[in-house]
Amino acid sequence: MTRTHTPPDEIRARFARAMSAMYRAEVPAYGTLVTLVETVNAQALAGDAALAARLATTGELARITEERHGAIRLGTAAELATMRRLFAVMGMVPVGYYDLSVAGVPVHSTAFRPVDPAALAHNPFRVFTSLLRLELIADVALREAAADILAQRRIFTPDCLALIARAEAEGGLTAAEARQFVTEALETFRWHEEANVTAGLYHRLHEAHRLVADVVAFRGPHINHLTPRTLDIDAVQARMPDEGITPKAVIEGPPARRVPILLRQTSFKALEEPVAFLAPEGVAQEGKAPEGMSRGRHTARFGEIEQRGLALTSKGQALYDRLLAETRARVTPKADGSNAAQYLATLSEVFAAFPDDLDSLRLQGLGYFRYTPTGLAARTDLTRPAAELVAAGVLRADPITYEDFLPVSAAGIFQSNLGDSAAQTFEANPNRARFEADLGAPVIDLHQLYAEAEAASLARARAALAQSPHPPAARPPARDAGPD
Repeated sequence: MTRTHTPPDEIRARFARAMSAMYRAEVPAYGTLVTLVETVNAQALAGDAALAARLATTGELARITEERHGAIRLGTAAELATMRRLFAVMGMVPVGYYDLSVAGVPVHSTAFRPVDPAALAHNPFRVFTSLLRLELIADVALREAAADILAQRRIFTPDCLALIARAEAEGGLTAAEARQFVTEALETFRWHEEANVTAGLYHRLHEAHRLVADVVAFRGPHINHLTPRTLDIDAVQARMPDEGITPKAVIEGPPARRVPILLRQTSFKALEEPVAFLAPEGVAQEGKAPEGMSRGRHTARFGEIEQRGLALTSKGQALYDRLLAETRARVTPKADGSNAAQYLATLSEVFAAFPDDLDSLRLQGLGYFRYTPTGLAARTDLTRPAAELVAAGVLRADPITYEDFLPVSAAGIFQSNLGDSAAQTFEANPNRARFEADLGAPVIDLHQLYAEAEAASLARARAALAQSPHPPAARPPARDAGPD
């Protein structure tokens, strides 16, 4: 019997919607945040016709309302490798390597996301996925205890594993299997208040690093935030208190600019939630904890908002990294916000060195652009550089949106919810080779993706111009310059 498979893009879209509904039920403030973002986005589009037109032209307008990224933290290489297989069912692959130890967080990460432009247009769901690095924990006994706990847990349901294997063997899932897969996969990301450890061990893990406790002490990698995309993050930040939500003091990433670049992120503080810890034998139980459990509190899940801008080339990224390092060498933002004004002023001052108009960014090779014909007759040599074709009015250049993440910004979001003390524990210690070995596959180079997207758009544009009803003028013959 012929199997009809549900496209991975559709499975991903269903999963993203199901994840959003689950998180809204678990964290009501997330629903408030989504409503606020939708209001701000509508106002931004109504007030900026050029922005609305550009988003419509590039196809991004339709995707923004449902656009989300989530984040999870895994404990073992086996969990990471299986998570790669789970996301593959939804057409998501690992893009980029992020070392968060650079900012004092003992994890390294990748982002699972679609990469094909059509898949991104359908639904650009991303999950920033971190793997705990127990080798960075100094206490050997604690490290071994954590490893034993993680080795015993099972974060995927048996039916989820069976459906992953079925998709791999059959080349996809039927409609009924896809529905079941979304249901089963969602269980991995669900919040469970019952911990795997006693309160005493939890506090030892917490003292080593709060994120270590969040990963090790629970049954699964609960989704710790789900992020809608806004077109005006400064407006959302300013209006969050009016909705009863306290934002973090500083927006992570570059300063506010006429031309947004890379990624800006903010969040509200993590929730303090009731949890039930395993009770040591012979210890009386507290309150109404389940049998064999004791009550406590845990802080982990929060709300986040992002604004995406132009994807930068390697040259542009290097300039961004240099300016950010210069800013933080002068002022390091504190999680309590006590020096927020000083930091933001310094950030704006230092980033004045970064060009802030599309033409300069393109002509200086700082950003990636997508080229399309303008519809004007191409009476010119089509082999000329793209910049000349844009100047001649036959091509238009639209910024390619950054689809990925920034390690310092991600760590800054983590730290704002973990406290200042968590930021001082570790030194930068990248290990991409180890991460890829644990993942079971190489991560994709994000700059290669953007460069290929730009080159492909230019090739398509040249081909379209060549077939236009007005053939390009022939290049004049070169003069004989004579012998050297």
